Amino acid sequence: MTQNKGFALDKTRGYFNKAGVDVMAFDDIYPSGHQSGVSVLMHGKRVATNGDVRFEQTPGQWQPTPKQLTREMDEAENTIRTVLRYPDMDAHLRGFNPLVYPDYEFEYAVTVKGMKTGVVVTLDLNEPIPAEYAGKLCFNLELFPGDLFGQPWIMDGRQGIFPRQPNGPTQQQPTNYDRTGHLPEIDGGANRKRLTGDNQAGYNPMIADDIIAAPYAVGRRFTVRPDDAYSRFTVESKTTDLKLYDGRMNHNNGWFVLSSEIPQGAVKGAIEWVITPNVVEDWLYSPVVQVSQVGYRNNQPKAAVIELDKREEARQPVLLTRITEQGEQPVKALEATEWGSFLRYNYLKADFSDVCQEGLYRVRYGSSASCIFRIAPDVYDRGVWQPVLEYFLPVQMCHMRVNEKYRVWHGLCHDDDARMAPANYNHFDGYAQAPSTLTKYAPGKHVPGLNHGGWHDAGDFDLRVESQAGESYILTLAWEAFQVDYDATTVDQDKKVVEIHQPDGKNDILQQIEHGMLSVVGGYKALGRLYRGIICGNLRQYVLLGDSAAMTDNVNSDDDRWVFTENNPVRELTTAAQMAASARALRGFNDELSRDALTAARELYDVTDAADKARAAKVHAAAELLLTTGEEKYRAHLLSEIGFIAENIQQVGWIAARALPAMHDEAFTQQLGKAMVALKANLDELSAETPYGIPYRPHIWGAGWDIQRLGFQYYFLHEAFPEIFGPELVYNALNFVLGCHPGSNTASFASGVGAHSATVAYGINRADWSYTPGGVVSGTALIRPDFPELLTFPYLWQQTEYVLGGGSSHYMFLVLAARKLLSE
Repeated sequence: MTQNKGFALDKTRGYFNKAGVDVMAFDDIYPSGHQSGVSVLMHGKRVATNGDVRFEQTPGQWQPTPKQLTREMDEAENTIRTVLRYPDMDAHLRGFNPLVYPDYEFEYAVTVKGMKTGVVVTLDLNEPIPAEYAGKLCFNLELFPGDLFGQPWIMDGRQGIFPRQPNGPTQQQPTNYDRTGHLPEIDGGANRKRLTGDNQAGYNPMIADDIIAAPYAVGRRFTVRPDDAYSRFTVESKTTDLKLYDGRMNHNNGWFVLSSEIPQGAVKGAIEWVITPNVVEDWLYSPVVQVSQVGYRNNQPKAAVIELDKREEARQPVLLTRITEQGEQPVKALEATEWGSFLRYNYLKADFSDVCQEGLYRVRYGSSASCIFRIAPDVYDRGVWQPVLEYFLPVQMCHMRVNEKYRVWHGLCHDDDARMAPANYNHFDGYAQAPSTLTKYAPGKHVPGLNHGGWHDAGDFDLRVESQAGESYILTLAWEAFQVDYDATTVDQDKKVVEIHQPDGKNDILQQIEHGMLSVVGGYKALGRLYRGIICGNLRQYVLLGDSAAMTDNVNSDDDRWVFTENNPVRELTTAAQMAASARALRGFNDELSRDALTAARELYDVTDAADKARAAKVHAAAELLLTTGEEKYRAHLLSEIGFIAENIQQVGWIAARALPAMHDEAFTQQLGKAMVALKANLDELSAETPYGIPYRPHIWGAGWDIQRLGFQYYFLHEAFPEIFGPELVYNALNFVLGCHPGSNTASFASGVGAHSATVAYGINRADWSYTPGGVVSGTALIRPDFPELLTFPYLWQQTEYVLGGGSSHYMFLVLAARKLLSE
């Protein structure tokens, strides 16, 4: 490591560091999620990111991004040099969906060099930029807006305040390339305008010219948060002007952007910025005490996880206190054991499982403290899993009007579903239609029968078959395992009206299972096959922030959503399994729908080619069909696949465990049990890697959903083989979601649940910086390589998004599972 007592490159960590300030360079790879390029972390917070070349001063998520070619760290020179190329023609393969790629292809290098008081960022081009891109190609640095509202800045002596909303005036910014890309034609007509949404007045994110905010300031030296020693940093440009833009003017989810236009004729050193963060030399990360924001059952294992700065050598006493009518009183000193290092922190653990007296508690570590939580036998009995059924699922219901007393969550929506998607078409959200529609319907023709059931997936308002069938499936398994009987909502399918907190005498969980199957089975009957998804056809509709009823006019017209189909054996057999299970739940509740779901499941099982990649899905379908019908052919298939099951125990072990009661075969049970021992050993090994007692290897996205899914699957392993699988992983997964997770933000991922929860989320009301109770966000993300982050910001899908098909329903299942296991 370079001993310059300044910003030194640590090659083992992969970034520059000085005390509590880090500068990262092109370690992150998610530009559309505001995670890439040059990033600045100051005293425990990420303040700036996406330092890189862009084709716009305030780009949106569908604008072009570069492909990273090489990244070289040189400790002797104290530099990170990254070579990139525009355009990135493979972006879609990594989950990014730029609509078009500019014709101009070029390579460039960004070098970040650590200095005594900051870093120097230099842009080198291979050739001068063409004249037509002058004033457009630029080097940007994005500033996180959530911490800047109402805070000051200074540009060359001129001062300003970061506004809460974007303020005019505006200016027109030509893009110099056609952002509409290649759009399909329907019914033989030229429909570019109609499909891009240009027939709708006003802003369109795909039009060739864009309206952006005029810069708030122009100059050569810019300082952020001059008032705050922990957030203050300065950017000085040596080559061309800095301009401060508000990216929210043309994209609601934008950030503040500091931008320098690349000068014409420049090649080497085209851009040179000096970034000087203020370093508080004696700063240490404040200890964070992590516990469940809800609390614990009396007999539940309980432990606080304490997160510390790795440089902190001193240890403080750990104290459990109890809150009574007389105030906060000490209960006992807790022994803190050294767990070790994970990501960028050290961890202690303090167990207090022996504390069983009912009450309100808090764990204190020195001057830091946890939230206040309960220990009580009824801690999971009210307002913990119920918001999923009371709020989240009703609010997400498509093809309905959803009321909550005086409030209308959304009007009757998408009653005009749906038109057949264009043939041979790749949709900007990842759907793809084959050269054939695979049905009797021609592209653009209305498909009747698709305007019933289903839930909006997250904030996108689309219906993916895996989220619809998957949601019904998880709810079915919860209903079967825990006999959920809860009624707080009226669901009137005939009138297409939902009334939250108005009981109708029907079990809410069965009504929700029914709603999912109405969409999946209805689509199967209408199309003669499963739909892949139902989604709007243009970006103007897709970016809708507001009432879903505003997306279409509810009569059959050009604004109807599109329905996509596909040949996908894995998805078809998985959906068959989910329909077969849902058919069980619907018996006696909606017998006709139950029969139709089972018929469709049988047909898919019989006609779908289960090649190697689909073998696991066929095992799943056979297991659920066996449990539903008891028929020998499904049992025989599982018996014939025991070798495959044992070899792929991590993927299908929980499925085989569910089928075990219907197998009645000792040899099958013994062979499965042997494989389970190896699976448990693997899970134990992975769980030991983290202080949270669960397998957790963060990548980019928050891992909350994956951990919930693992806990859900693990429950069935425990039920089938309790002598191998104890219940601890179920509790640990639940505690992780409820607040015992890395990073300074210890909020419960379940919105509205617990003392402190994610109440700013990427849901249908994200434009209001609000939330839907019972929605479960994706959770703490990883800023590569080692910074866990959960921002209070509604537009980061990788941290705060809600989804269907597992997010909230897996969480609800975990709560019910913990309650059952702790009652046994």
